[in-house]
Amino acid sequence: MTSEGIERVENAVNRASSPSDLRITDMRTAVVASNYDYPIIRIDTNQGVYGIGEVRDAGHRENALQFKSLLLGRNPCDVDLIFRAMKQFGNWGREGGGVSGIEIALWDLVGKVYGVPAYQFLGGKYRDKVRIYADTPEPDDPTPESYVKTVGARLAQGLTFIKFDILLSALDSVDGGRIGTATKHERPRPRSRRTSGSGPVVTVSDRGIARLAEIVAAVREEVGWGISLCIDHYGHGAMTVKEVIRLARAIEPYGLAWMEDPVPWWDIESHRRVTEAVGVPIAAGEELYLWEGFREMIETRAVDIVHPDLLTSGGIAETKRIGDYAERYNIPTALHFAGSPIAFMANVHCAAALSNFVALEHHGLDLPFWEGLVTGLPSPLMEGGYVTVPDRPGLGVDLNLDAIAENLRAPSGLFEPTDDWNTPKLGFWQP
Repeated sequence: MTSEGIERVENAVNRASSPSDLRITDMRTAVVASNYDYPIIRIDTNQGVYGIGEVRDAGHRENALQFKSLLLGRNPCDVDLIFRAMKQFGNWGREGGGVSGIEIALWDLVGKVYGVPAYQFLGGKYRDKVRIYADTPEPDDPTPESYVKTVGARLAQGLTFIKFDILLSALDSVDGGRIGTATKHERPRPRSRRTSGSGPVVTVSDRGIARLAEIVAAVREEVGWGISLCIDHYGHGAMTVKEVIRLARAIEPYGLAWMEDPVPWWDIESHRRVTEAVGVPIAAGEELYLWEGFREMIETRAVDIVHPDLLTSGGIAETKRIGDYAERYNIPTALHFAGSPIAFMANVHCAAALSNFVALEHHGLDLPFWEGLVTGLPSPLMEGGYVTVPDRPGLGVDLNLDAIAENLRAPSGLFEPTDDWNTPKLGFWQP
């Protein structure tokens, strides 16, 4: 290469940073109060460049801070090396949030150093725009008419792909919607939707199945056949496999894009039984951690659509690996998400790089402060149900400290010192 060519390459790198000499000096947090709180993290370096990420929604900042001693003094460009050191200490659900949040912060940092968007580290992009699907919580009055109104409001926002939640509480007003009564003297479980209607003692009757199908039919009639619809919150142990199959068969005529999490996340065999028995596509995977966590689900074709949450599954690169592996089995990938704009954009970069991508969840449509937590989002964020993939370095957004400060969850401070986490903890493999 000529000296002129070398100069062009060097000029492409952020000259405020020398990548080989870059070292992590600190990690700090700020917890934003939201429908599901957002533990935001910032990784600082000796050259003033920083990366931003977040622990999974409703997780804890400590899930990330436990790794601080491992990070200090490391070159953040060694993303895979650091990830391999951390991942053995993560786990399913929110316990994967620390590993995943740090991973996306590292890619944000490296992208800023080299002046390229995060998707470029995944091999480039397949699309310039990413399709969004909206989460729609159950209405206070779970009647077919209320569902029509609630989902219709999403349609008015310009969405072309809509998910709506149907809890079994929709049967509370249906006479004979359930058969039997629950066993008494059990302690209440944390999430009432898991015990609200079913299980081995209380079953959903034909009348109950008909009411749930009536809701789906009413929504489909409201939005028409040009809109993609999917549903959530039948599983989590609230319904048996046989009940899920009965329900899925009842709603097959309404052309759903998928039925989400029909049975407990860890029960791969039950997912397979449901998937093989019904015509409605089955999507699952939001609680699974790492490629290894998805391997059985994919290889046994236990679902029709893999549905990782990037803030549990291991971050941007690991979710790309999961999606690519699913593609080998002709299984598409949709992305579950309920966090802040920071991880939202991490998902956008990952979605851009997945050839088998379907749609990305947006869980912040009803939060007036959501977009303001960062700077650099497209304006408007969404057009025609799609979000434009940014070409700015890293994730393409930055912190809006004023907006974050206005929405802190007490007693969280605004990226205050975390020196208590500087000391190495026993058990960590130091790369």
